[in-house]
Amino acid sequence: MLLVDDDDAFRSVLAAELKRMHFSVSAAATAAEALRRVVDDEPDVVLLDLRLPDVDGLEALRRIRQVSPATDVIMLTGHGSLDEAVESIRIGAFDYVTKPCPLDELDIRIRRALERQALRRRNSLLERGLTPPDLRSAFIGDSPAFRQLLDLIERVAATDSTVLVTGETGTGKEMVAKLLHARSARRHRPFVVVECAALQETLLQNELFGHERGAFTGADRAKSGLFEVAHGGTIFLDEIGEVSLATQVKLLRVLDTSCFRHVGGTTEIHVDVRVLAATNRNLADMVAQGVFREDLYYRLRTVELRLPALRDRCRDVELLAGHFVGLMGERFAVRKHLGPAALDLLRHHDWPGNVRELMHVIEAAVVVSEGPEIRPEHLSIHARQAPAMPAPPDTVEGRLPTLEEMERTHIERALRAARGHRGHAASALGISERNLYRKLRSYGLLS
Repeated sequence: MLLVDDDDAFRSVLAAELKRMHFSVSAAATAAEALRRVVDDEPDVVLLDLRLPDVDGLEALRRIRQVSPATDVIMLTGHGSLDEAVESIRIGAFDYVTKPCPLDELDIRIRRALERQALRRRNSLLERGLTPPDLRSAFIGDSPAFRQLLDLIERVAATDSTVLVTGETGTGKEMVAKLLHARSARRHRPFVVVECAALQETLLQNELFGHERGAFTGADRAKSGLFEVAHGGTIFLDEIGEVSLATQVKLLRVLDTSCFRHVGGTTEIHVDVRVLAATNRNLADMVAQGVFREDLYYRLRTVELRLPALRDRCRDVELLAGHFVGLMGERFAVRKHLGPAALDLLRHHDWPGNVRELMHVIEAAVVVSEGPEIRPEHLSIHARQAPAMPAPPDTVEGRLPTLEEMERTHIERALRAARGHRGHAASALGISERNLYRKLRSYGLLS
């Protein structure tokens, strides 16, 4: 902190006491010297006397606020200048203390200022964390389908239109959503991701819309919903196809009116939020089956961005593979390159897991390859196909199988039919990939 006072004795004694209280302190006798120190040292707190020899304390306050808006200023005032102290608060001082300064009172004021500084820094970090960077450089590809997608993203990003991002698992739907936000006028506001498949219906509604105190057992205080957190920015509803019909009704109302109520609340809350959604499921089929609302489907699908599968942009495989080799080389501090045989194998693989699968294959190859060249034996794509399994009998030890045994058997058959690709197996089973993953884990089927 910086102590500014023209009384040499007072300045010396107070600086010594502040140092004894474990504060780092520098001192100045004039406003001009104080301004130089503020510019050079950027103190968290300035203790500023209202009476200075060269400039009035209020004017010094204005100048300090101009050169260092993040610095909190606590005014030191005599008994006869309380009106000026109040005026200092109006023009930006954090607080004021009457001289002579009781040390315990001064300590409280300083620590309050430092707590506010910490909160401001935390909020800044949170906002930066909620605001993704522009990821355009991470979009690698030169195929016509991919170039067409990027052109469409550029046109759509500048608008406030609701966008539905569709495509197989691993194609990069969340990255597209982040790029849409980063290229929009909302780029300096929050980008909030909601994993719709990860939460049970009641929890999802509570996360989206918040709740009032006493809305349910354990609700000891009110909680803001993610739509409020995203106010002014973008909310991304990932795996929107997993949302229940009851939650779909509430989402439709927010999209139509930009209003909602907390769980257990009666007050209408208005938000300014752009909605992006993504799914790897066929929502049109779900509408036909009656498990997804038709009105919500068309509302989400104002603009649809359909991401091509990697097998439909084969010419991009080599570019992406080279990009990932470079990234993994930086991460693990090694220099690697893809040999001709490895590249040929990558080109002829059908990539059921799309770009995500390619990235993990390259990461594994960079880790396991002992020399600078990545060869076919370093690529784990040969292990992607699930081993053939004998068809299970209709009875188990002379009895009918349990529902759990039948479900496990059916999942195994779906995986074989999908050649081990979980996304395709989940689609065939009519469940989400996360739900399938949980079942595989519970049945001990994860390799």
